[in-house]
Amino acid sequence: MATPHPLTTTASGADVRVRFCPSPTGLPHVGMVRTALYNWAYARHNGGKLIFRIEDTDAARDSEESFQQLVDALTWLKIDWDEGVQVGGPHEPYRQSQRHDIYRGVIEKLLASGALYESYSNAEEIDARNEANGRAKQLGYDNFDRDLTDEQKAAFREEGRQPALRLRVPDEDLTYVDLIRGEVTFPAGSFPDFVVVRPNGVPLYTFVNPVDDALMGITHVLRGEDLMPSTARQLALYAALIEAGVTTFVPRFAHMPLVLGETGNKKLSKRDPQADLFLHRDRGFIHEGLLNYLALLGWSIGPDRDIFSLDEFIAAFDIENVNPNPARFDQKKAESINGDHIRMLDVKDFAERTIPYLAAAGLFDEPTHEQLVLAFRAAPLVQERVQLLGEVPGMLGFLFTDEISYDADALKGLPANAAEVLEACIAALEPVTDFTPEKIQDALATALVDNLELKPRVAYGPPRVAITGRRISPPLFESMELIGKDVTLQRLAALAEMLTA
Repeated sequence: MATPHPLTTTASGADVRVRFCPSPTGLPHVGMVRTALYNWAYARHNGGKLIFRIEDTDAARDSEESFQQLVDALTWLKIDWDEGVQVGGPHEPYRQSQRHDIYRGVIEKLLASGALYESYSNAEEIDARNEANGRAKQLGYDNFDRDLTDEQKAAFREEGRQPALRLRVPDEDLTYVDLIRGEVTFPAGSFPDFVVVRPNGVPLYTFVNPVDDALMGITHVLRGEDLMPSTARQLALYAALIEAGVTTFVPRFAHMPLVLGETGNKKLSKRDPQADLFLHRDRGFIHEGLLNYLALLGWSIGPDRDIFSLDEFIAAFDIENVNPNPARFDQKKAESINGDHIRMLDVKDFAERTIPYLAAAGLFDEPTHEQLVLAFRAAPLVQERVQLLGEVPGMLGFLFTDEISYDADALKGLPANAAEVLEACIAALEPVTDFTPEKIQDALATALVDNLELKPRVAYGPPRVAITGRRISPPLFESMELIGKDVTLQRLAALAEMLTA
């Protein structure tokens, strides 16, 4: 039975070092955020460190805009890091594009140790040899160049060929113990010597990623299941890095489950709306609610419990307790959990978070003092009723406009005697001097429920539509108090007039 590398790290506690190392391509997506979250929580749980590194060696796809969006995403989510871009640390720089000299030094050490060798074979030659030897083409490179003589290398160079550099893969099984999936073995010969440096001298991602991990002392590599096949190459490379004196240990690996879309068994695509982190933010997710939900995509704090604080998450989280089975993104559950976290907010905090959404909806540009006071007074009326901050403008928009527009379904649901009800409301409220919710309710209950003998559900529908334009709104009597007696009477009269016109 194969055994893991004897120099696999035993780091724990404050010695734990994990990393989040995205490529700056496209918008941040929830699968990426789940990876960042688990790494962050594992570091915080252990008292270790999170390193934020940028893998920007693909000049054709990487962009500074995408990098700024990554930083914006982590900042909004309040996922902080101990070393890395914009923070610094002992292993600067933290962008691959700025570390070429460092990689060159490691390449020279591996050449000197014999771990790397020059390879001149091109694709056509590899295919021809495989065909001649009865070997399937899909097996790829046949390790032909491992033992080229100096004369053969010189002859290739005379032809004008530049060599790629390949890693000499050990001719033995490679085994590691995945912290989520248990023991995994890659049989000897299951993959050939692989290119780590192109003929133009540029090292490949499969080289620089584990080299950076080694140089930065990363003890635990926590990443997505889709990267699991590359672990075999990383184990082979780590053995060479240890032999060359570049590092002293092999990290522990853990491969997190895929996040699937809401239907089917396909990985959540970057193109799926559920994958777009900023779309969730724009719709009104708060970071506490979204992170709570993402934490559940592969992990559980306990049976029959879905709601927890970030502090509780950190205290309970262990990567070994992550479920290896795929997790499915459920938009409705995510929104429900977000609503629970909205209700856990201090009322003042909730009110402050609604202001950007009210502004984005065009209810005001720079809010005046009076508008801010109104928004803060109204916030408690809707905090229990919304799941997303983006729902607040629809609920409170009636407070910030002189022109009420009536929803079609609200008008459709009015009873036949709606105009009569509204006239009764006006008559009941005109004498009220102390315009408080209690006094408003007493007056309307007497006029509508007692005198007109209407059921409350029917009685308060017409005034609700008149005041807010909606069938569902914040509490009616408190809404009337907020807009004041004069505006209340004007709106009641306006709808009554429209219905009798």
